[in-house]
Amino acid sequence: MKHMPGRHFLQIPGPTNTPLPILAAIAKPTIDHRGPEFGELGLDVLKRIRGVFKTKGPVIIYPCSGTGAWEAALVNTLSAGDHVLMYETGWFSTLWSKMTLALGLKPEFIKGDWRSGVDAKALESALLADTAHKFKAVAVVHNETSTGAVSNIAAVRRAIDNAKHPALLLVDTISSLGSIDFRHDEWGVDVTVGGSQKGLMLPPGIAFNAISNKALEASKQAKLPRSFLGWNEMLAANATGYFPYTPSTNLLQGLKVALDLIEEEGLDEVFARHDRAASATRRAVEHWGFEIQCRNPAEYSSSLTAVRLPEGHSADRLRKEILERTNTSLGNGLGILADRVFRIGHLGDFNAASVLGTLAAVEVGLKATGIPYRSGGLDAAIETLNGNLPPSNKMGEAAE
Repeated sequence: MKHMPGRHFLQIPGPTNTPLPILAAIAKPTIDHRGPEFGELGLDVLKRIRGVFKTKGPVIIYPCSGTGAWEAALVNTLSAGDHVLMYETGWFSTLWSKMTLALGLKPEFIKGDWRSGVDAKALESALLADTAHKFKAVAVVHNETSTGAVSNIAAVRRAIDNAKHPALLLVDTISSLGSIDFRHDEWGVDVTVGGSQKGLMLPPGIAFNAISNKALEASKQAKLPRSFLGWNEMLAANATGYFPYTPSTNLLQGLKVALDLIEEEGLDEVFARHDRAASATRRAVEHWGFEIQCRNPAEYSSSLTAVRLPEGHSADRLRKEILERTNTSLGNGLGILADRVFRIGHLGDFNAASVLGTLAAVEVGLKATGIPYRSGGLDAAIETLNGNLPPSNKMGEAAE
């Protein structure tokens, strides 16, 4: 592509825009990862990242993508042949299920419609039927990035408890961590998987496991091979701020600043900002006359909105037109949603102007491609951002 002047609007559901203070921290000279300065850095970020997960327990930081953290959650808690109960919410839950197969585990994948979150009642029924307790873990995605549907993790925890089942609860928060309220301890999650490149506003390259005491006990009996991803050596080294192998030093420098920014804004206000952006975006989409991929308003994501185009119109052609005309990148449809939906990311480092600029770019593309729509979506979004805001979605509180 030729050079396009002005700011590129990166409005995919991750990786997200990285603020200049974080980029500056990452660009600082690399420090000795065995020296005292790094030990202080390690202790600082390892302690403060717990607040984003809302846990008092340990959080392990890996130099890898979120996929590596998925694998870490599985290999540290399970053994070959173990059964894992999973629920199909979209593309990423499907990928996680494929990983379990590759690792020699046996997933039972409850079919979903790619338009909803996890059906906790379906999980509860499967667990009640499992009188032999063959399921060793329940693994679900909190925010399904392919569809924009959020699952009620508190309800999933209740389903496990109602069935009096000992299975571990593993949760993927890669596209919700730092953008949608999540409570590792309160919701009884055993392993939470996270990544750096979305709500935490960092480039890709570090990923997380937040771990419960129950998960740590399970790791003592787990027999799947692990070396690089093993928890024990990590936890031992982390106690003094260090890592058992070379960590992503400069990304950890960036993480320190990311945590500073989140704490300065306040985590609750971060969530409220995402809620406002999501509400404004949905208001515009509905005004245009399009369907939102997620069917249930109680499950709407505050990280992204997946938009269904009318039959016969190409979402990829629209995205291409938007990119060429406005230098704005939107997310493509994945799996069965390829060329059927486009995804507007509103997570990480953004403000009202970012949201309105993105929605204006969509209107430019809609007009250029001749896709039928009702003009005025931008005005509807402005009305929402100016205070006419529907009640925010707080999955955890609704589950109380």
